[in-house]
Amino acid sequence: MRVKICGITNLEQGNAIAQLGATELGFICVPASPRYLEVSAIKTIIQQLPQQVNTIGVFANLDLNAIVTIVSETGLTGVQLHGNESPEFCQQLRTLLSPQVELIKALRIKTNASLAKVIDYAQSVNTLLLDAYDPQLLGGTGHTLNWKELTQWTSPLPWFLAGGLTPDNILVALSQLQPHGIDLSSGVELAPGNKDLNKVTQLFHQLDSIKGKSSSFI
Repeated sequence: MRVKICGITNLEQGNAIAQLGATELGFICVPASPRYLEVSAIKTIIQQLPQQVNTIGVFANLDLNAIVTIVSETGLTGVQLHGNESPEFCQQLRTLLSPQVELIKALRIKTNASLAKVIDYAQSVNTLLLDAYDPQLLGGTGHTLNWKELTQWTSPLPWFLAGGLTPDNILVALSQLQPHGIDLSSGVELAPGNKDLNKVTQLFHQLDSIKGKSSSFI
């Protein structure tokens, strides 16, 4: 199973989290976020990370050319769109990005109607990410989704589960759902952008405890 730790802001923590087992590290490219990093800082970190870890830039309502430029300058391996980007926007971006760059669309799920919109993106992105809805924040809210409602949902694409995940509740979430990946940010932090390596370690201990016991752990 893919494990994405989002909101990386410094090399030391990024390296440590990659060594603990993260398959993806997320970098926030949204200036309003307390986890925001300048393009030059993202590039510097990525250049010194282990090659096997994927690096995902998180964008919200930024124009196409700006996203493509940042990906080119930093060496990001993936783009996560966390704003109000339409399927048409995603399709345009898909054609501009290298085929090797993964395109992830994050959807903030408020009601079952929000889930119904997922199918609109099935032809324009590689991967989906389901996050909790908050009227003020685009992500990193610490709120969880209604996992019980999601048990009745079938994704048309590989997907990440996000929204309020922590080392304390991850096993409960994975006992109910079978995502292809999980995404954590505030649930493994001391403060926004400052990761708690003890919590990250605890997370991987929890995940190790279910390896081989469940077909959902892939």
